[in-house]
Amino acid sequence: MWPTRPGETVGSLRAVVLVALGTALMALSAKVNLPLPYVPMTLQSLVVLMIGAAYGWRLGSATMIAYLAEGAMGLPVFAGPVGGLAPLVGPTAGYLFGFVAAAFVTGWLAERGWDRSVVLLFAAMAVGHIVIFAAGFGWLALGLGAAKAWQVGVAPFIAASLVKNALGATLMPAARRIIDRRG
Repeated sequence: MWPTRPGETVGSLRAVVLVALGTALMALSAKVNLPLPYVPMTLQSLVVLMIGAAYGWRLGSATMIAYLAEGAMGLPVFAGPVGGLAPLVGPTAGYLFGFVAAAFVTGWLAERGWDRSVVLLFAAMAVGHIVIFAAGFGWLALGLGAAKAWQVGVAPFIAASLVKNALGATLMPAARRIIDRRG
């Protein structure tokens, strides 16, 4: 998403700025939440998938790892006024670690042209959401059992995920057009 000149490689400063911007957006998206039992509903998955699509798999994954590291260090970047290790081992741990894999998958698909069509980008983001759900569900199922994990960790989020996919798939091409005009 950062305009570059032909032949210019991704520099260290550019990567650091983009990671910092991405982790800041993740922290802000975590604060927009609807508290639910076990797992809050946030805008984080939308931001994860947009970062993956915009940054590509390498920088997108690195941004999610940096976000988790910020939280592990105690910065209040997770949903609610929370930082530290507790969220990384509690009920939301699977989702948080799923963010890394989702950014990877969505970024990988975007680098192969799935970000140039709203329909394909919607599909790429759907795959990213499935990755997040699988990681979150798997972690919750270990402690709660599969039926309860589905009830509290997946079912309440399906409709919102479809809306987030549509929003992300619509916003990304618009953002690219704006940036392409400036670059």
